[in-house]
Amino acid sequence: MQEEFQKPYFKNLQAFLANEYANYTIYPSEDKIFTALNLLPFDKVKVVIIGQDPYHEPGQAQGISFSVPENVTIPPSLVNIMQEINSDLGIECNKSGDLTRWVKQGVLLLNTVLTVRRGQANSHKDKGWETFTSEIIKKLAKRKEPLVFLLWGSYAQSFAPLIDSQHLVLKAPHPSPLSAYRGFFGCKHFSKCNKFLEEHGVEPIDWK
Repeated sequence: MQEEFQKPYFKNLQAFLANEYANYTIYPSEDKIFTALNLLPFDKVKVVIIGQDPYHEPGQAQGISFSVPENVTIPPSLVNIMQEINSDLGIECNKSGDLTRWVKQGVLLLNTVLTVRRGQANSHKDKGWETFTSEIIKKLAKRKEPLVFLLWGSYAQSFAPLIDSQHLVLKAPHPSPLSAYRGFFGCKHFSKCNKFLEEHGVEPIDWK
């Protein structure tokens, strides 16, 4: 993604972020913006889960979509994700909301907007992040090795046209308490994902 950093849109984004970090409380901290990307090399990605923007309350955002640091109360959407894993795979999830354990196995937990103002969801929408993260999705979607894309909610599903046919695309409502009962519960995405990986000779994910 180095070439993206030199493009005009990213220069504008950097200027915007410099002002935001100087004048407001922004999450995550600057050193954690790219955590999900830094922890997972491009060629090690097996599964992509697309989120929207970081958690906007203190102590939650850590640069990994849906994830919160160790010992932080697990947010409702992640509670529902863990509930579906339990129902789908019959396993008891780890009590920690820190999903670094998934990232290290090849799960890219990617928000499409990587920063947010405290208490203001979507406050950094349409500032340039979407262009950057769309490029990541496009590059992954062009990979020859089959990947699994889990698209939860209409926003994530809007990226489906970017994804080539050799990959598995699984769609469901968002795991938020507002929509999980419309079909996220019972979607069985975690077993379907692992079945696809195994069929292509790839080590499945331990979703605990």
